[in-house]
Amino acid sequence: MSSLLRFENVSKIFPGVRALSGVSFEVGSGEVHGLMGENGAGKSTLLKVLGGEYQPDSGKVVIDGKDVRFANAAASIEAGVAVIHQELQYVPELSVAENLLLGRLPASRGWFSKSRAVELARTRLEAMGVDLDPATSLRKLSIAQRQMVEICKALMRNARIIALDEPTSSLSHTETEVLFRLVRQLKHEQRALIYISHRMDEIYELCDCCTVFRDGKKVASHSDLRNLPRPTLVREMVGREISDIYHFRSRNLGEVRLSVEQLAGKPLVQPASFHVRKGEIVGFFGLVGAGRSELVHLVYGSRKKQGGGVTLDGQPLRIDGPRAAIRQGIVLCPEDRKEEGIVATASVADNINISCRRHSARVGMFLNHKKEIAMADRFIRQLQIKTPGCRQKIRYLSGGNQQKAILARWLAEPDVRVVILDEPTRGIDIGAKHEIYNVIYQLAERGCAIVVISSELPEVLGISDRVIVMREGQIAGELPREEATEQAVLSLALPDRSTRVSQAA
Repeated sequence: MSSLLRFENVSKIFPGVRALSGVSFEVGSGEVHGLMGENGAGKSTLLKVLGGEYQPDSGKVVIDGKDVRFANAAASIEAGVAVIHQELQYVPELSVAENLLLGRLPASRGWFSKSRAVELARTRLEAMGVDLDPATSLRKLSIAQRQMVEICKALMRNARIIALDEPTSSLSHTETEVLFRLVRQLKHEQRALIYISHRMDEIYELCDCCTVFRDGKKVASHSDLRNLPRPTLVREMVGREISDIYHFRSRNLGEVRLSVEQLAGKPLVQPASFHVRKGEIVGFFGLVGAGRSELVHLVYGSRKKQGGGVTLDGQPLRIDGPRAAIRQGIVLCPEDRKEEGIVATASVADNINISCRRHSARVGMFLNHKKEIAMADRFIRQLQIKTPGCRQKIRYLSGGNQQKAILARWLAEPDVRVVILDEPTRGIDIGAKHEIYNVIYQLAERGCAIVVISSELPEVLGISDRVIVMREGQIAGELPREEATEQAVLSLALPDRSTRVSQAA
């Protein structure tokens, strides 16, 4: 197998952080090369070097035996490289077709031809087996659908080298199968692929070999994954043994804290009712599009309800928006960290303190910066947030460390009573997941009512006291922890009885 891509002693340094240190490995034609490592290990930084977003401080990138140094992303694309980042790059105001063909939009007599763009995009999407309407505005699509558009955009460029960073983190089972088929087809066409995922099943199923990163360094390479034990790979990634990442901690549950009664709103097809007790962790599971996120946004006030109500500690609430929810002790960690969770241009300290400043302001609106810095430093230490300091811009942190900063925001809020977590570990490594679960348990032990939405069934089963299953816009049923098996949950989640029997078998 010939080497199409080679990294030689690549290093990259940011202020206070050595993101990459002397990384060397190669990727051959017709090879899927897995990259493994914790968040912040340097994997995404390496892809940004390959994609022309960063230039290495030392070392070099070699393609087809020639040294390359891309001044920008356009130069990388021109050289036949496509990098699909975990944080998606799209223009929400444009249609699917316009996003797919951005920079290569068809024109007629000097004018953009929308009809030609839609037809061209439809042809290519159908050829790839992707069911999306090319005329639809991207803003109207789910996170999973937007991720599929980003993947299709890279494939339409006919790149020879393709790097995918957590490509399935928001995809449904069906969309994941489409992606896997595309990856295998690209391998057959002798493309070179780099595949980053924290889901080990994907690495073992798709990849021929893998390289493991830790703290910006390559710690191991494996040319054949078939005989590599998974515990060995985990130990190389995190530097320690992790036998049970969930480490469920039982606790005494109190009275009902959150009660949702006959809550109605789009796209729910039936009013929804559920409750969560003090100290209880309730997991919500369902296929993509089942309505889980939409339901909790109705509770939170970020979607307009059409009926029903929310009661907190026995008191009916009037929630007309997220501000009202937060002031009454209900907080939400959204699925889309980049768009809805963090203030990307602000510091880590600002992101941690942003919701609880009313408690630390001195007089009127004057902020107590000394108290805020102390608060941020305490949670950086407690949650092991990897950052040069609390004044670092949060956009420079890895996804897992951004998520821990969002959780620190709610730990810092003294009045929080209900915590809603939508895909809290999406795109996060196994070590950081373990730490985030510990934070969730801490919040529950404080008496918070916890709602966790996750598309990862083992996660829902691993950390929940009770599981509520949604299907096609309605609650299909609920199961206590002792009855919540994979088969029982899937039988409620899948859309029709024949499919459920087949899946369970």
